[in-house]
Amino acid sequence: MPQEARVAVKVWDLPVRLFHWILVLLLVFQYMSGKIGGGLMAWHVYSGYGVLVLVVFRILWGFAGSTHARFASFLVGPAAALRFASRLISRQAVPQVGYNPLGGWMVVALLISLALQATSGLFANDALGTEGPLAALVPLEVSDRLSLFHRWNLKVVLVLAGVHVTASLYHWLAMKDDLIVAMFTGVKRVPESAAHERRDVRRGESPRRVASRENASAYFASSWRALALFVVALAVVYLIVQRPV
Repeated sequence: MPQEARVAVKVWDLPVRLFHWILVLLLVFQYMSGKIGGGLMAWHVYSGYGVLVLVVFRILWGFAGSTHARFASFLVGPAAALRFASRLISRQAVPQVGYNPLGGWMVVALLISLALQATSGLFANDALGTEGPLAALVPLEVSDRLSLFHRWNLKVVLVLAGVHVTASLYHWLAMKDDLIVAMFTGVKRVPESAAHERRDVRRGESPRRVASRENASAYFASSWRALALFVVALAVVYLIVQRPV
């Protein structure tokens, strides 16, 4: 059977793409600076603030951003996600325009783990003179426990990142769905039927084709809204890291 023709569909807005790749760079630097230590630890702390700003922004954008960036457009129940997983392994999964059900939950898992990592770092210390801006606000034993959690949770972040990369490669090689290039360009090439049969049904009815909650048409939020929400995220983190007098 010949493969169905694919069409180009704009999916990822600029804020989502910038969030993704800046976060990748920050996480690489976080890992390297944490391992090397020394004079890089001051920058490790600052880059941790950057991660926290990005996480706060992405959460806000998940409620007020473009269609495919919103949590409501891709989060489904566990049963639906498991059904999609079984079909994905057999290569019978219905193509998705935005995040698929598993990818949607991966976004949430990464945001939670990154939020825990950045927040615990605010109270952590490395026993060598570097400590988070809020470490002095808690007893030393609490700071030590949060430092231990910070190191343990790094493994969780790395595992989730590894699964994410592996899944992207599987989609590219097995499903012919190049998610990596799409995250650079914002454009995905999807089967024509998937582009035209995206939940075009009445509210309350089951979707005919797509096992997600995608809308029939995509809305792209203003870049000014993204900038405003980024400033809000920056202000929130700034207020958090300022040590009370």
